[in-house]
Amino acid sequence: MAAERSRSGSGNGPGRALVTGGGSGLGEALVQRLVDEGWSVIVADRDAERAATVADALGEQALPLSMDVREASDWAKAEELVVSTFGGLDVLVNNAGVATGGTLEESPIEDWQWVTDINLLGVVRGCRQFAPMMRRQGSGHIVNVASFAGLAGAPGINAYGTIKAAVVALSEQLRAELAPCGVSVSVLCPAFFRTRLMEDFRSPNAEDDRRRVLRWMETSGVTAADVADQVYRALLRPRFMILTHGNTRWAWRFKRFFPELYFRMVRRTAERMARKARERSGT
Repeated sequence: MAAERSRSGSGNGPGRALVTGGGSGLGEALVQRLVDEGWSVIVADRDAERAATVADALGEQALPLSMDVREASDWAKAEELVVSTFGGLDVLVNNAGVATGGTLEESPIEDWQWVTDINLLGVVRGCRQFAPMMRRQGSGHIVNVASFAGLAGAPGINAYGTIKAAVVALSEQLRAELAPCGVSVSVLCPAFFRTRLMEDFRSPNAEDDRRRVLRWMETSGVTAADVADQVYRALLRPRFMILTHGNTRWAWRFKRFFPELYFRMVRRTAERMARKARERSGT
């Protein structure tokens, strides 16, 4: 198993990991789970204070790192810390991300550029930085955090869904490229659960969208710790696609086997959204 290969390769028992966006939400839950299992983890976050708070609470197994996934120099700094502290890396979790809402026509190009630079190119930079190290090691596991939005084809989140779909495609191709050298790749596609993702949320209808998403987060029945547990199990017994919510597993199968019926469902959603938009505008 990948985790077992990584641990034996490190020579230090449990593995060595780097988690971006590790200062809150899912990232914090992943760091907590890994440390609980005896791993050593670098808690990377754009908010240096959050990274330090999480690392300090977890003790000497966690190290904070202030980094912005948009900056190549920060990724180089992360690799330097990994090499000097761990001598190698067993797991990279590309978790840092932001959220946008809105249809294609509503979403300004600036929002597209913002979410692309963080949610897609941030993942690309991380993979490019650490894939060569893992290739040389002959072991390792990369987990790219996408979203069920990248599979659903749902209306009203065009930029976000498109970019998360790109993360899925990137991960699928990277999986094939790294498999011959013993490196595993997973893509995480969760639905709603409570995080701080909405703090930087951008949308033409931001307040309405924020209230709706927060309600879905609160009522999903899935927590960040639940998602972290599924990721950890995927490290122990590698699998590519990690679907964390029961209803999304059903929806993904339904879309694959009955694409036109699935399209009718999302079209009805789009029609309801259009009606509400007309009501808001008074037309």
